[in-house]
Amino acid sequence: MLFYDSPNPAPNPRRVRIFAAEKGIELPSQEVSIPQREQKAPEFVAKNPRGQTPILELDDGTVIAESVAIMRYLEALNPEPPLFGSTPPEIAEIEMWNRRVEMILMLPVGAVWVHTHRFTAALPGRNAEWGEANRPRVEEAMRFFDSSLDEREFLAGSAFSAADILLLTTLDFALFVGLEIPEDCASLREWHARVSARPTASA
Repeated sequence: MLFYDSPNPAPNPRRVRIFAAEKGIELPSQEVSIPQREQKAPEFVAKNPRGQTPILELDDGTVIAESVAIMRYLEALNPEPPLFGSTPPEIAEIEMWNRRVEMILMLPVGAVWVHTHRFTAALPGRNAEWGEANRPRVEEAMRFFDSSLDEREFLAGSAFSAADILLLTTLDFALFVGLEIPEDCASLREWHARVSARPTASA
């Protein structure tokens, strides 16, 4: 298999790198430069019509796109340690938090990124007013996760999981965009420091 990767600050490829590192999986990889628009090259779009990284190309030519789908595939091949849960309640809780990270936090962070950041200035259809309107939504989302992490070591249950990976990479991307964690979000800040200290966080 071959993992088509993009370096930081791209959050979605980083999800897979951290996940694989937690599993002890070595993924053969090929870097795809987003600033150079390599993900929009015809040969890449032929593999993923959305023109986005990451993708995982299997030995038989099958292409799996979308970071969580790739993580699910790797979990099925390497079930230990379980990062999507082992029991039905664990699986459901982790999936719930994954969805919340993507819908509550990642969507407004993405809107601020696409519509206001200088690195995306050349993208068509930018709407700065819409981007700015999402800044309060990002803060609201961070406060939601702060309260959710009160007296919790990890986001979903008692063990580190895929949900922590999604939240970590989304928060770090928000910080790159210039969206800071509010000073009074002590639980979120403590959680962020704790999971950032894991060796796999640098993957």
